[in-house]
Amino acid sequence: MNRTPRLYALVEELRAAAPRSLTVGALAARFEVSARTVQRDLQALMESGVPVRATTGRGGGWSIDPAMTLPPIRFTPDEASALVAALAAADASAPYAGAARTAAQKIAASMSGPAATAAQGLAARIVALPTRTAESVRTAVEQALTDGTVLRLSYADAAGRESDRAVEPAGLLTADGKWYLIAWCRTRRAGRGFRLDRITAATPTGEPAPPHDLAALLHGSAAAGAVRPTALASLTPGGRR
Repeated sequence: MNRTPRLYALVEELRAAAPRSLTVGALAARFEVSARTVQRDLQALMESGVPVRATTGRGGGWSIDPAMTLPPIRFTPDEASALVAALAAADASAPYAGAARTAAQKIAASMSGPAATAAQGLAARIVALPTRTAESVRTAVEQALTDGTVLRLSYADAAGRESDRAVEPAGLLTADGKWYLIAWCRTRRAGRGFRLDRITAATPTGEPAPPHDLAALLHGSAAAGAVRPTALASLTPGGRR
């Protein structure tokens, strides 16, 4: 058994035993590998965000919180490849890219068989050019959107002219591989789109921002016809059928 299926199987073995703990020795015997290999695998799972934990002392071992882990997911090879392509598009400049990486690691740990083979094969054949969005900017935008707070930013327009703004975030727009923060601009007193790779600095203020309707802010702009991606339909209120 190679490592990816073994990581998946380790998670399932711990889920089946929960809330009891299993020793490294028992896991090593179950998968016919060394205790050192199991220890290394468990450490990798923990670092990727899977809620495994070790307890010491008499009766100690490794356990997992089954409520915080993915159940077995039976992806087809095409579905696994589609997930790889979607995650590759969420590069370091995309909002929530850090969370996307840890989600990818958890999904990968849940794959086995042909799905895992297809995902690994496609992942080895995808490359990306680095983008210019600073991690600090991306993190500040994420925080302001999640917390619903006013964001103070420095922005360079297409002509290179820089300005400082206080904005009230409403949502995100993606178009032609670029990401835009859609917000009410207090300076212009109107809805505006700010391309993330043109934001040179961003700082959440902690001030609560009034809610804004995303469609209303886009009305009359070049992005007025923007629609919610169909892949997100099942995640939105009323989207599940």
